[in-house]
Amino acid sequence: MATPEPAALRRDGAVLHVEGHLDRAAVPALWRAAQPLPAGVEALDLSGVRSLDSAGLALLAELAARIAAAGTRPRVAGEPPGLAELCAAYRMDPNLDYAGATR
Repeated sequence: MATPEPAALRRDGAVLHVEGHLDRAAVPALWRAAQPLPAGVEALDLSGVRSLDSAGLALLAELAARIAAAGTRPRVAGEPPGLAELCAAYRMDPNLDYAGATR
C-alpha cells in the first residue's frame, strides 16, 4: 500500500497551489504554513489536491476568505474529488464562499 502524498502549500507569484490529501490530520500543519501566504494571492489552484474532508474544506474556505478580506476575490482552479459534494453539503459556492454571501 502506497503512503499518501503529504499535503502542502506552494506559492508561485499570485497563485497558491494546494497539494496532497487535505484531511483533519494535515490541516494543523497547513494552517501554520498558510499564515504568511494570503497577502498578494489572487488564485487558489486545487488541481494537486488528491482528496479532502470537511476539515480540508474548512481550511480552503478560510484561505479564500482571508484572500478576499485582503481585497481580491480569489479565482479557484481545479476540482478535487469530493469538493462539489462537500460544497453542496455546506452550502458553499465554487469560490469557496457561503452561497448567497456578499462581499
